[in-house]
Amino acid sequence: MTTFDSLKKEIESIQDQLNAGTNSAAHEGQKHVHDVISALDTGKLRVANKVGGSWVVNSWVKHAIMMYFRITEMTDMEIGPFVFRDKIPLKRNYKELNVRVVPPAVARIGCFLEPGVVMMPSYVNIGAYVGARTMVDTWATVGSCAQIGADVHLSGGVGIGGVLEPAQAAPVIIEDGAFLGSRAIVVEGIHVGREAVLAANVTLTSSTPIVDLRSKERSIIKGYVPERCVVVPGTLEKDAPNGLGKIHTQCAYIIGERKPSTDLKTSLNAALRDFAVSV
Repeated sequence: MTTFDSLKKEIESIQDQLNAGTNSAAHEGQKHVHDVISALDTGKLRVANKVGGSWVVNSWVKHAIMMYFRITEMTDMEIGPFVFRDKIPLKRNYKELNVRVVPPAVARIGCFLEPGVVMMPSYVNIGAYVGARTMVDTWATVGSCAQIGADVHLSGGVGIGGVLEPAQAAPVIIEDGAFLGSRAIVVEGIHVGREAVLAANVTLTSSTPIVDLRSKERSIIKGYVPERCVVVPGTLEKDAPNGLGKIHTQCAYIIGERKPSTDLKTSLNAALRDFAVSV
C-alpha cells in the first residue's frame, strides 16, 4: 500500500473538506478521485486487503468511490444493442483481462476481474474484486466493494450485498474455493471462509444466527462462516410476543465440514453428496 500513500493523503484531505462543508472539494480534487477508480479498475488497489490472516478495510478508497458518484454526471451509453443511462461507465477490456462475459452481463468500471472469471448474465458493481476462475452464474449479483476469492462458484441468483457506507464497514468477503448455492443471499459484511459450502436459499445477514451442530454442545455464531463448513437454511423456535404461542425465525445451520482435498471439485461433490445439500 505504500505506493498509494500520497494518494491516500489527498483523498483524506478532500474528505476532511467535505466533512467541513466544502462541497466543491471533490470536484476540485477529481484527478485524485479518478486515480483511485483507475487503480481499482486495474486491480492495483482494493477496498480491502488480507494482511497477516485478517482483512483490513481501506476506508479512504470507499470515500473515493462515493466522491466519484458525486463528481460524475448522468450520461447515455450505447453498447451494442443496449442503451443505458447512468453515472458509472461499464468495463470493456475483457479480452485483455482474459475474462468471459456472456450477454447481457454487466460489470462497472472500478471493479476488477482476475483471469479466467466467467460472468454469465450477471452483475458486478464498482469496488468489487473477483478472483481467478470464479463463476458468477446467471442473475447472480456482486455488490459494491465485495471481495470474492479465486475458484468461487456463485450459483444462479446468488445475491452478494454491497457495503459502501459507512466507509469503515467491512465488505462481504467470500474466500477462495467457496460454493454458494442457488438464491443464497450474503449481505452486511458477512465473511464466508475458505472452501465453505452454502446450500440453496441460505440467507446470511449480520444478525442471522449461525447454529453450529458439529459438536454435542450447540453454539451460535454471527457474521462468519468458518472454512470448509457446510451450511443449510433453517429456523429457530421462539416465543411469540404477548404469549401468542411460538414463531420460527430464520437461521442457518452448520451441519458438517467439507473434507480437505487438493481437488476442489472432488471435495465439493463429496460434501454435496454426504450432506444431501440442495444447490
